Amino acid sequence: MATPTESLDTRFSDSAALPTPWSAAAERLARAEVAWIVTVRPDGRPHSTPVVPVFHDDRMYFHTGRREVKHANLQANPNVLVLVGDTEWDRGLDVMFEGTATPVTDPEALRRVADLFRARWDGRWILESADGRLETLAAPDVEIVVYEVTPTKARGHSKGEPFGQTTYRFRAERSPAPLAQEGIR
Repeated sequence: MATPTESLDTRFSDSAALPTPWSAAAERLARAEVAWIVTVRPDGRPHSTPVVPVFHDDRMYFHTGRREVKHANLQANPNVLVLVGDTEWDRGLDVMFEGTATPVTDPEALRRVADLFRARWDGRWILESADGRLETLAAPDVEIVVYEVTPTKARGHSKGEPFGQTTYRFRAERSPAPLAQEGIR
């Protein structure tokens, strides 16, 4: 994925603020233990829920059950908003990005996503790849669906002194073979 353009939104920033580099926003996304996913219900109402994420190669991965509300919402409308941050007012970096959630279906890509979760977490979020799908011992009856979200537009909100809002814009073209679409050219 190409590095996005970065621009400071002076309407919402201190006069001494500088744009926050995408590398800092990506690092914040990568260390997030929880992300909030906002989807849209078929009747237009928003739905928000926390997920355990993995951010790798500028893409967010999360999983849900096939019977979950967010899965039904994503089937009707794959557009999502991903939010990472905290409740601190005067320090830290909050990041949000818009993107399209794409189901990961390739068996090899699913294995790599399971490996990413295993490497990222301390044993609480172990996913096993079996027969072209993922499962977890924590919920063996749940049919897991893995999603990949690539940012199309993002914002970073640096908090404290100086406060600044950076907008990140990504090119429309996609880099070669994200995990969700590997094997499809």
